[in-house]
Amino acid sequence: MSKILIRGAKVLGGEAQDVLIDGETIEAVGAGLSAEGADVIEAEGKILLPGLVDLHTHLREPGREDSETVLTGTRAAASGGYTAVFAMANTFPVADTAGVVEQVYRLGQEHGYCDVQPIGAVTVGLEGSKLAELGAMHESAAGVTVFSDDGKCVHDAVIMRRALEYVKAFGGVVAQHAQEPRLTEGAQMNEGIVSAELGLGGWPAVAEESVIARDVLLAEHVGSRVHICHLSTAGSVEIVRWAKSRGIDVTAEVTPHHLLLTEEMVRTYNPVYKVNPPLRTERDVMALREALADGTIDIVATDHAPHPHEDKDCEWAAAAMGMVGLETALSVVQQTMVETGLLTWAAVADRMSYAPARIGQAKGHGRPVSAGEPANLTLLDSAYRGEVDPAGFASRSRNTPYEGRELPGRVTHTFLRGRATVVDGKLA
Repeated sequence: MSKILIRGAKVLGGEAQDVLIDGETIEAVGAGLSAEGADVIEAEGKILLPGLVDLHTHLREPGREDSETVLTGTRAAASGGYTAVFAMANTFPVADTAGVVEQVYRLGQEHGYCDVQPIGAVTVGLEGSKLAELGAMHESAAGVTVFSDDGKCVHDAVIMRRALEYVKAFGGVVAQHAQEPRLTEGAQMNEGIVSAELGLGGWPAVAEESVIARDVLLAEHVGSRVHICHLSTAGSVEIVRWAKSRGIDVTAEVTPHHLLLTEEMVRTYNPVYKVNPPLRTERDVMALREALADGTIDIVATDHAPHPHEDKDCEWAAAAMGMVGLETALSVVQQTMVETGLLTWAAVADRMSYAPARIGQAKGHGRPVSAGEPANLTLLDSAYRGEVDPAGFASRSRNTPYEGRELPGRVTHTFLRGRATVVDGKLA
């Protein structure tokens, strides 16, 4: 690979610097760098971040290639500035064996738009009754370290305890979809005034909070690691904050859509706003932003959930839950966290690269932008403003809640180990 000189970028939003890439690594960072024969990218005014890492992506392959494939999903990831994604296990067949996780892992390697780290199922078939082959998946070529039944809650306390004990042996983590199933039967949206007015079944905050409370206590009891997926309520924030104050090894994520959108959007009855956990109240949104700012919530994770047109273009009750998010995540974080003064760009690098890579043990990712480090980088034009047009998405699905909404920021370049996967806003 030829040398690449990124000239005049604001590294982590700081002073303008030049970054020289040679092969797969960063050769130098500083002012006035030059390199004979290097491809030069003029980046004055742009923000240079470490390549983003998403700990919560649904790539759908194998089994639901009508929604997404590893190829289209990783192309979407690269378009959004990601160099690594963790692929959830709710595929068909479920990623509950070494064979399935290795298939997903190797598809990611073959396509080359970003690294794909499979997440293994906690229980066989996501059925919640018997532990899956956790050790075999960890020992496989995929080297699985994160396990989740996302889409379903590991609701049985004994199974959850056993999973936490099992992964402790190799430093793994259980990522919990916190949803008490009996409290959410028939749920269609957040339980509250709006659900009562609309006559839709309510998804109460306590259904999330009660599971989180149980699981942080279980993690403390067995001395293991637990990660909370898509935390969505102010009460959940307080439980995680309390757990961290006790020294419990818990981490948590928030999605971009829970940082921006509220349950008021459901008044449109547009199924694009139907998601699990549901959009919550304005009070919850503000609490989530503050928690992400103060570190109670460790990371932003997209919960990128693609669905084909027919699964969303129907009446609300019949619609699938989920939103695509890889290609808009950084823009939403810029609007909700950076432009509000809650996070600096250096803090964004922590919440969207360093911390998720650390939690998931993504080797070579979430590294500093400095000499000798892998050249996994994202270049952002933060001054850009534009309306979201899903017709231009790299994802196979178009179920975005932001269609027609103006969002700031545009990823102009993404580099995976020194190779450009996005150039001037287009896939390479």
